[in-house]
Amino acid sequence: MLKAAVFSDTHGNNFPMLEAARQAKADVFIHLGDHDRDAQLLRQAFPDTPLYSVCGNCDINPLSPERLTVELGPVTAFLTHGHLYNVSPWQADSLVYAAQEQGASLALFGHTHRAVYEQLGGVTLVNPGTAGRGRDLSWALVTIHDNGAIYCEIREL
Repeated sequence: MLKAAVFSDTHGNNFPMLEAARQAKADVFIHLGDHDRDAQLLRQAFPDTPLYSVCGNCDINPLSPERLTVELGPVTAFLTHGHLYNVSPWQADSLVYAAQEQGASLALFGHTHRAVYEQLGGVTLVNPGTAGRGRDLSWALVTIHDNGAIYCEIREL
């Protein structure tokens, strides 16, 4: 079993993310952009925990790529901020197609500042919401079981 702590849209407000990361006891951290440099704070605070990050539409001179496909245990995951796929709270078709093209059964994205955990076109979609700016701050704890089953908990900050 693998546990991933997923954060997005920190926008420089890092204390909530770092506190959640301390409590998560995750096997891997994922930061989905809008201030991809904030992900480096996770790397510094938890140097022994793997970190994957992508940049967002608010990242100037980003350190991270725009999209990334990674193996999380037995699951292939497609990571992106979401703006390149015109995601909205009501639309994620382009993101689903992009994940399918990569052979991914899990798509992790941000951008909308709204948490999402749903299935669409055989792809599990997870948006942890915003960890840094907005009224309802949140993050996601994604558990991937050895048989490939995916479970997500959206947690408040």
